[in-house]
Amino acid sequence: MGGTYIRYGGYLIPCLTLSAEEQRFIGVWGQRHKRYLKEHKRAVYITLLTSGRLDSYLADIEEQAQERFERIVEQMKQVQGITEQLKAEIQMEWVARMNNIQVCAREIVDKEMIYQ
Repeated sequence: MGGTYIRYGGYLIPCLTLSAEEQRFIGVWGQRHKRYLKEHKRAVYITLLTSGRLDSYLADIEEQAQERFERIVEQMKQVQGITEQLKAEIQMEWVARMNNIQVCAREIVDKEMIYQ
């Protein structure tokens, strides 16, 4: 049948645990995508879960989403002229503008990668 199974009574139950070397970090982006899959793409979620590829898939999404988020933030900072000089001179304006950029970047990543 493929994979590993544990005999429980008269049944063979698939072993869905990961070895220590296969475990990778799944952060907020991966958790959001997992919740989306569970609620809206149930067949995809079950397929990934039962094949043992769910955690690897979510870790890939996490890495890609984080890289995309950081790239968007840097691009938006350059376009809007947000510099370390602004940070040193007018901290509250810098914080407000950075918060705005991060919210916008988060929405872009959510739309492009997480909720699709």
